[in-house]
Amino acid sequence: MDKAKREQHINTIRFLAVDAINKANSGHPGMPMGCAPMAYALWTEAMRYNPRNGDWFDRDRFVLSAGHGSMLLYAMLHLTGYPVSIDDLKNFRQWGSPTAGHPEKGDAPGIETTTGPLGQGFATGVGMALAEAHLAARFNRPGHEIINHYTYAITSDGDLMEGVASEAASLAGEWGLGKLIYLYDDNGITLAGETDLVFREDRTKRFEAYGWQVLSVEDGNDVDAILAAIEEAKAETNKPTLIRVKTVIGYGSPKLQGTSGVHGSPLGAEEAKAAKEHLGWPAEPMFHVPEDSRDAFLQAIPRGRAFEIDWQERFNAYEKAYPELAAELKLMIDGDLPEGWDKDIPTFKADAKGEATRKSSGIVLNAIAKNVTNVIGGSADLNPSTNTAMKGLGDFVNPENSAKPPVEGAVGGEWGYAGRNVAFGVREHAMAAIGNGIAAHGGLIPFGATFFVFSDYLRPALRLAAIMGLQNIFVFTHDSIALGEDGTTHQPIEQLVSLRAMPDVTIIRPCDANETAEAWRVAIETRNR
Repeated sequence: MDKAKREQHINTIRFLAVDAINKANSGHPGMPMGCAPMAYALWTEAMRYNPRNGDWFDRDRFVLSAGHGSMLLYAMLHLTGYPVSIDDLKNFRQWGSPTAGHPEKGDAPGIETTTGPLGQGFATGVGMALAEAHLAARFNRPGHEIINHYTYAITSDGDLMEGVASEAASLAGEWGLGKLIYLYDDNGITLAGETDLVFREDRTKRFEAYGWQVLSVEDGNDVDAILAAIEEAKAETNKPTLIRVKTVIGYGSPKLQGTSGVHGSPLGAEEAKAAKEHLGWPAEPMFHVPEDSRDAFLQAIPRGRAFEIDWQERFNAYEKAYPELAAELKLMIDGDLPEGWDKDIPTFKADAKGEATRKSSGIVLNAIAKNVTNVIGGSADLNPSTNTAMKGLGDFVNPENSAKPPVEGAVGGEWGYAGRNVAFGVREHAMAAIGNGIAAHGGLIPFGATFFVFSDYLRPALRLAAIMGLQNIFVFTHDSIALGEDGTTHQPIEQLVSLRAMPDVTIIRPCDANETAEAWRVAIETRNR
């Protein structure tokens, strides 16, 4: 493509963001201005998606982990033909608008997950990639690759500083999620100043130690270099990839680019005019989209339609060859439960002794998992205590990296991506956020378990699950002050009332085995919270 024409398309993205943020008198222009070439590369060439069907199951997923740069995402959704109008952009950050200050899943098609609290999107994307790897391992057959998509994210310095991102990055490397590709907006600036104030570690060595491939693009405006790095990332099938893209925050703003002043405040009319003049853009009208740029971006519609038609034809052939597998997968994608899914849930007889509800919970979970084959999850290194191992259903691990045999994992069954028991290690926060990613991906019902007092470690991710209405099941055991021997650190006092104060979270605290069985029944049947 002609270089000048490509620059025009990229500047279209930049100045839609600038104008929307100026009109709202609120927002973060620096990130969209610096990352516009990345977004252009992803949405016009790298990603497979259908703007006319944002729910097409085998689409690539995109996570804007740096959610403060939300106008970058909204601009791309508008330009590529999703039902996000120019009026929606003009109503950025306004009451009732689908273009909220930070992206909110469900407000507009194409928003895969709610982001804003930094680090959450990073970890959620890991869950999406886990879901893809698991479903591909279970359902793909030779000559019938029906689950085959990537998870992309644009992530920031702030994301990488957050502990949840470190937890999730460690797991992604351990699992060898080769279809996870993150573009790191390496601009050296935070809200408070330069990153050298607080963030001088070698991020390349850090992520290589996690087991990631790390690539670099020295010029964030070089679209060809970005695309070449993405292709190199795809060629590495056994490691997730972090692409360090050196960007200039607020690129194009004569006075503010490269400074913290452009991170979280509108440019203002005068500086916006100067930026447009600097990049050869007309000062008026606001929200200007050149016709040839609009036409170029809207090529995503026929391209996406062709992607989905091709996939549907391949799925039809798969359905003829493997009708039972296809029926099972369709049921999972639709979010439906199989007939008789609860037939093995036991009714417990009352006796004088009784038993701990965590023990009853383990029995019920295994009875459900036998019939509801899309239940997947684990604990934060507490399976023996939380009783959340699904016996005989295998362990989710990277079959290429594991020294264990291909069968007979820790709980019995297959040892590989098809395993349904996920070992999160002592990483409660990542466990919850990865569960959100699994649920947001679709097709699977995730759960995560830990002691109730440690719900504090994962609370931000649980809150996002509630905001999004995700079916992510949290199993909290040891929920009594009777944990006297462990001391006050392990005695949950305020946790119950604090979670009950959180909107859209269903809290069930069963008193016996049969109430525990009903609690699990409610959790499995409730799809939207």
